[in-house]
Amino acid sequence: MIRFENVTKRYPDGTVAVEGLSLEVAEGELVTLVGPSGCGKTTTMKMVNRLIEPTQGRILVAGEDIAGVEPVELRRRMGYVIQQTGLFPHRTVLDNTATVPHLLGWSKARRRERARELLDLVGLDPSVFGDRYPDQLSGGQRQRVGVARALAADPPVLLMDEPFGAVDPVVREHLQTEFLRLQSRLHKTVLFVTHDIEEAVRLGDRIAVYGEGRIEQFDRPAAVLGAPASPYVADFVGADRGLKRLSVTPIEPGDLEEPPTVHLSDRLDKAARRMAAAGARWAVVLDDADELHGWVSAGVVEAQEGTVADHARRMEAWLPLGSSLKQAFSTMLQHDAGWIAVLDGDRFVGVLTPSRLHAALRRSIDADAREVGRGEVELESIESS
Repeated sequence: MIRFENVTKRYPDGTVAVEGLSLEVAEGELVTLVGPSGCGKTTTMKMVNRLIEPTQGRILVAGEDIAGVEPVELRRRMGYVIQQTGLFPHRTVLDNTATVPHLLGWSKARRRERARELLDLVGLDPSVFGDRYPDQLSGGQRQRVGVARALAADPPVLLMDEPFGAVDPVVREHLQTEFLRLQSRLHKTVLFVTHDIEEAVRLGDRIAVYGEGRIEQFDRPAAVLGAPASPYVADFVGADRGLKRLSVTPIEPGDLEEPPTVHLSDRLDKAARRMAAAGARWAVVLDDADELHGWVSAGVVEAQEGTVADHARRMEAWLPLGSSLKQAFSTMLQHDAGWIAVLDGDRFVGVLTPSRLHAALRRSIDADAREVGRGEVELESIESS
């Protein structure tokens, strides 16, 4: 969808902002451009909508050389979101959102209908917020309007320049979550500029790590964190890159333990025999529909009479299969749990323990380094060495 061919931007004073850049962004892909201030990432993005003109090289969007497209027409084809939103203070939220459709000559009824649709999509009830003005909104709400406005004409390309950088960390995380939800539905081709490696890792399908005017590494987040291409990249992503990698490593079936399971209606003596046969001190409790209920300890079932339902404890520490290891670790800490249950839909598939979480992270790193699947990696342990 977007292709840079040996693109350079050199200013009259000799400063080179971007040098010899060749980069391709696939249709529907979200690519984050990350690096320190002055590295050329924003210049790269602004050359796509010709706010900055390249000195040499070509930029193609959907196969078309943008040098031959009138700049204003080009910009109306693309969504553009900046840190301070750039909303018009004298226009209502609804009118701000409808800005580009208005410029494109849409009828008033059509553009207002589209604006209402987009406000609802970004979580702002148009009946509540549509007639307000930007200064009546919080920072996070203004950013949502900025995203809605960028999407109003349904552009295939979205350019985002540190859009969540001006809000507090809690609001920022919520905006990131909401944007990922939107992207999963809309599948826009996105260039997203940020200086925050954690934001880049969380949002990007791929990350371009910038040095001075050039890309040092362009790869999937897990690969950038697990196998930095240079000392510069390793230093930029940080010594805690192993912890950052937790956020981009999903829970897979092979990561799980399969403890004994019992049902609420089972008698305790039956449950005790099942746990004894497995050499386990606890069991996962399922209801009659085989859905997760909780857990029960061997000590309880051995000393009591009745059914499992009389003594089972509810299990609140659970996640769906495919959640990140970071979410798993956070859930363990939140519930002070020694393990979490993992579900595939409503079906219980196993549990993740701290040791299994650590092993999953190690296998993920080794798998990327060897370019194989995680299931093909066998870990060495201190006991086996």
